Amino acid sequence: MQYISNFDAVFIKTIVNLSGMNRNIIAFYLIKVSKWFSLVMPIIVLFFQEQKLGLEDIFILKSAYSVAAVALEIPSGYLADVWGRKRCLVLGCILFFLGYLCYSFTGTFTAFLVAELLLGSGQTLVNGADSALLYDTVKHYGHEGDYLKYEGRITMLGNFSEAFAGIFGGLLAAVSLRYPFYAQAAVSFVGIPAACALQEFNSKGQVENPVAEILRIVKYSLFTNRHLCCNIMFSGIIGAATLMMAWFVQPVLIYLATPTSWFGIIWTALNVIVGIAAFYSDRIERKLGMNKMNMLILFTIVGGYLILAFNLTYLGLIILFFFYIVRGLATPILKGYINQLTFSEMRATVLSIRNFIIRLMFAAAAPFVGWLNDICSLKTALLTTGIIVFVPGLIFLLLSLKKD
Repeated sequence: MQYISNFDAVFIKTIVNLSGMNRNIIAFYLIKVSKWFSLVMPIIVLFFQEQKLGLEDIFILKSAYSVAAVALEIPSGYLADVWGRKRCLVLGCILFFLGYLCYSFTGTFTAFLVAELLLGSGQTLVNGADSALLYDTVKHYGHEGDYLKYEGRITMLGNFSEAFAGIFGGLLAAVSLRYPFYAQAAVSFVGIPAACALQEFNSKGQVENPVAEILRIVKYSLFTNRHLCCNIMFSGIIGAATLMMAWFVQPVLIYLATPTSWFGIIWTALNVIVGIAAFYSDRIERKLGMNKMNMLILFTIVGGYLILAFNLTYLGLIILFFFYIVRGLATPILKGYINQLTFSEMRATVLSIRNFIIRLMFAAAAPFVGWLNDICSLKTALLTTGIIVFVPGLIFLLLSLKKD
């Protein structure tokens, strides 16, 4: 513990010595890596099986994570606005670390349930607060126009981390299925001193009635400010659609009888593509503008589902790569549009509303689409998802079109 404490102090001192904006940017990079460098994902089912857990137990654990994330999504965003984005990020990183620490040294279903609740809560506390503080940082130093550039770079780093972590996780698992969790706890710990080194901007104090204030912000975001509402809903639909496709990748590979050894390679390649696209997102957005960018995102996402449904071959996998390029563009760009329309004092709450809509839409559509896949076919499931995305997506796209 003394070693960790000394590491903490030296780490924070090193980052604090940097100028304010650079310090925050580097801290955001480290927080992103601490959350996305997922060593355990490729082997987590094998780990659960080694602990004598069945598939039903695994689904219950993942449901617990989702319940914690959905229940706390909007309240955590509001907490970041009134309590402080930095404080929420520090607490979120601590909970994330404790979640993996719990996994590392326990072996019961109850302990794993606690770990999932910690991870879900930690993830939610970071979501929204990170993008809100990033936007406040660049705005404070007069670089508001560079927000997309930095958001894109952070997104790229996250996807690169996720892509390559699987390789190292597999190597560690070859020695012991516990080793990836030990390493994951160490990686997640890095986020704590990074969050502690952040500089806070524009946070406000507590209010008398938090529930009423949250409802006021929800009402403003989804009803009063119609342009903001359309952007939030459009971003939520696209976010849910890209998340859904991530769960379609493995069924598509299984349908094509892809060798197991290629699963990790393809997954890594897709995430690398997302990262590269995110890196260039600000340049592409400047060239196309808001209206053309939104149209490109919607029609590529929907077209990806429909074309893949009618071309379930290895040639059709090329469609996935185009889909993932647009996924990399969409995340930072659509967040940027929402930030531009949002007041600083409610920014984290508004971004959390977006995340809540993504999770809610995914939770509502995923069981139905999975049922279609089981009773009909993968083609039917893909086609239906494309239609589900296209209809509301087109409506909110048309409503959000910006007049030149």
